[in-house]
Amino acid sequence: MADDQHEEVSKKVSAEEEIRRGITVMRRVVQGKSRGIILDVYWSNQGQLIEPNGHTLTSFIGALVRNEIPITCDDWRNKELNESKEKIWSEIKRCFNIEEERRGFCMKLAGKLLRGFQTFLSSKFLKDADGNFVDAELPKKYESLISAEEWEAFKSKRQDPVFQRISATNRERASSPAYPYRKGRVGYGRLEQSMLQKEESSETSLPAHVLWKEARVGKSGVPQEEVLHVYQKCEELSQSLSPDDTKGILSRALDVPEYSGRVRGKGFGVTPTSLSIKKGKAPSNWELHARLEAMQAELDALRREREASASTVYRDASDKDSINCTFQPNISEGISHCQLYLSSPYYRMVGKGKVHNVSGVLLHTRELPAGCLKVSVDIAVEPNAALPYPSDDSDATTVHEAVGSFVAWPTNLICVGYETPTKSKSKDNAIPRHTESTVSRKELQENEVSNASAQQKKEVSNASARVKSSGGKKTVARKKPTTKYRSCLRTFLEMTDIPTGGVRIVHMEVGIFGFDYDQMIGNEDFMQVFSHEEIGVTVVNTYIRFLYDKLMRPNGLDVSFGFLAPATVNLGLILSRPDTVTEYVLRILMDNKDAEKLFFIPFNTGGHWLLLAINPIQEIVYYLDSLGNDWTTYPDMKVLIDTVLQAFRAQRDIQTSRRGANSITWIKVACPQQRNQIDCGYFMLRFMRDTLALGRLKIPTDYFDEFKCAFYTKDQVDEIKEEWCQFMIKLNVCS
Repeated sequence: MADDQHEEVSKKVSAEEEIRRGITVMRRVVQGKSRGIILDVYWSNQGQLIEPNGHTLTSFIGALVRNEIPITCDDWRNKELNESKEKIWSEIKRCFNIEEERRGFCMKLAGKLLRGFQTFLSSKFLKDADGNFVDAELPKKYESLISAEEWEAFKSKRQDPVFQRISATNRERASSPAYPYRKGRVGYGRLEQSMLQKEESSETSLPAHVLWKEARVGKSGVPQEEVLHVYQKCEELSQSLSPDDTKGILSRALDVPEYSGRVRGKGFGVTPTSLSIKKGKAPSNWELHARLEAMQAELDALRREREASASTVYRDASDKDSINCTFQPNISEGISHCQLYLSSPYYRMVGKGKVHNVSGVLLHTRELPAGCLKVSVDIAVEPNAALPYPSDDSDATTVHEAVGSFVAWPTNLICVGYETPTKSKSKDNAIPRHTESTVSRKELQENEVSNASAQQKKEVSNASARVKSSGGKKTVARKKPTTKYRSCLRTFLEMTDIPTGGVRIVHMEVGIFGFDYDQMIGNEDFMQVFSHEEIGVTVVNTYIRFLYDKLMRPNGLDVSFGFLAPATVNLGLILSRPDTVTEYVLRILMDNKDAEKLFFIPFNTGGHWLLLAINPIQEIVYYLDSLGNDWTTYPDMKVLIDTVLQAFRAQRDIQTSRRGANSITWIKVACPQQRNQIDCGYFMLRFMRDTLALGRLKIPTDYFDEFKCAFYTKDQVDEIKEEWCQFMIKLNVCS
């Protein structure tokens, strides 16, 4: 009797248009709903679905997807699926007690289950034992879910040469994994839950490498020797790395490339954000100002304490006969070049100069404090660092204010042996690139000029003359760069766990690279900017986020310009996975096929950054390389870009004339050239910044008149650093 009633209800519900056949699946769930039973679902502290009812919800979502989404769906992000997705989410909430914030997880799981169902149908019915295609009829078992037209379209898509090539590549890659997963349908989330329950542990999560090893233990209960080797390597690394750097530990042990937003060894649903790193609200300008004022107040208090301490040590020494001072035995007698250090709040070099270890020496007619020597400060490495003993005569309280004068410095914080650079035309005496000093602008300019060849001087002069004589042409005013944001960000950084291995998140929304993800940023990335090292993809991506937020979107330039992700389009991936790169670039171009747009590709060749700017409608590729090479240096890059543009031409909805590959125009732009082996990344970022500042889709062969020069100066490179640091502060990455 109950079964008859259920069949009548099922027939009635199946006729409803709101959820086609959706209520006829997962009877236990639906019948429980009719009796007022709403199932609770549970989540790990890292955002994964666990038991009880985790498996039930997964199966329920799979049933809904099979009923609501056609098997011909190629792109889960297609906006035409929004209505069906809304129905799926509505039905989930009817039967499960689930928060609205879990919708994103459920929709991602639904997309994964759809792809799994498509793979099952293809493998089960459209392939023989040897993997060859079979033109099979629609299985009767699925006639209630799949129409005949849908099935024929599905078969046609599976026979497409492009799909078969991608499928063959993926099948080959997955055919013989080095460390196969051996837990069947038990995901990492439920595996972790069962391990914690079995151990009766009070912990809420396990290290990624521990889960990774357990997931590769089969029925025998004994892991393979290769798995144990990786696990042992992880254990060794965990002793020297931060506990929060689990992702780094497993990646280093496996010695494999990692991808942004991925957390290896944690499974579906875990993101860098869900681990422990929370995105905070960016502080307002008022909050930043208040924070700086508080820090300044603390600094002033420390200075007052030191001044009070110094006043008890200093005494009037106008009568030189009363002085009893001898040179320090651990520093050679006389005048020596030295580095000046401070030990609080952490040990670091703050300046450079000369130490005067001479018997009977005075400091402004006063005796030196006990344990100190007289030093002259020549360079301020950390300008705002407070002097250990402020100078009463010169009113200097910081290292920057003491440049050119004498101060007292504790002997144990003086390191002898550094030769202070002087103004000279010799290249051997040039200011080292790695020092972020505050030498006067005049000194910097003199050093830069002394390092430049006569030809470079002539080019700079000619470039300046062309810009000045360009009458009606617009010139771009440049602000004099400072180091205040770098100094501020570095100070903020030292108050966090970042220097000891902590990481933060910068969210990259879908409008930037065509997909949504969280970019992890750590101490190594900050030090690349602070120490003027070669910048990596993280700094490049986050600066692109700055360009998108500050130049593109506010000025409506996002309709005319776009970016492609350097982590996806680079020489390494072009050589190893060309199909992946081709599909990504072609998808971005096709999503913007109706409007003329210039796409920037920050391209990394493995040790060098260059810029490609592509106008797909006009079939023009601008090539900007600060080393002066041309595209023939990287033939694989050119072949792939040409292939993508030809495919784009073929797939456009509007009819275009038949033209060969020779119609694609490559233009080498005479852009500013770098003068060292470090600056290629900064130059590449500057090329994008200059183009966006002018808002022009065409890049002149001899570069823009407003920014034309033989090379970017140190000030122009520092401007990029300051913008990046200011943006990091605004994003509150140091919270």
